[in-house]
Amino acid sequence: MQIKSVAVLGAGAVGSYVIWGLSSRKDIRLAVIAEGPRAERLKQQGITINGTTYRTLPDTKGHVLVADQSSMFLSRPCDVSRYGLIWAGVQKNVGPAGMSIAIIREDLLREDLPAFVPTYLRYKTHADAGSLYNTPNCWAIYCCGKVFKYLLKNGGLAAMAARNEEKAAVLYDFLDQSRFFTGAVRKEDRSLMNVPFVSPSKEQDADVVAASKAAGFDNLKGHKSVG
Repeated sequence: MQIKSVAVLGAGAVGSYVIWGLSSRKDIRLAVIAEGPRAERLKQQGITINGTTYRTLPDTKGHVLVADQSSMFLSRPCDVSRYGLIWAGVQKNVGPAGMSIAIIREDLLREDLPAFVPTYLRYKTHADAGSLYNTPNCWAIYCCGKVFKYLLKNGGLAAMAARNEEKAAVLYDFLDQSRFFTGAVRKEDRSLMNVPFVSPSKEQDADVVAASKAAGFDNLKGHKSVG
């Protein structure tokens, strides 16, 4: 009998180990059953390297929602008011590596932090200094500004979302009809920004990466745990 789906009840020490072991299996559909505080914690883990995304935000029941949006920042409209903090590295969609963007609710700019938190790692330090507490990364800021102007000139985030849907559809439609490649994520959970896929074996994965590089497509190997 071939196991095609697994449901893990809870995610404690043993459950987490089982989930870790099964998460790399592309042929098994994995679900985690949890309730109460544990369920809320799992819901708020956000976008991960495995090419999945949340279509709707979780009900945090009054708790602060924090998101690392590095992969999808500026790829679609976002209701900033629903978050306490949005953090994103700019290297994916906005500008060159070496800078990040933080959007934080003003009431979270606190002074009552533990003494061991360095001055530089306090968001209030940077907010009070107008993001100029230290010498800014002028080149990265300039590049980001060019991208912001481009987005505004070309329809804003709604237009970018439509473009990204169209581009992602080209890849996913191909994967869905392919007899060789397999998409690693269920259709309802697919990310527009990260599209992992695999071939029938690790050896063939390596062959595809080598052939792609020879054809001028570099860095397609992806993350080691995903594809």
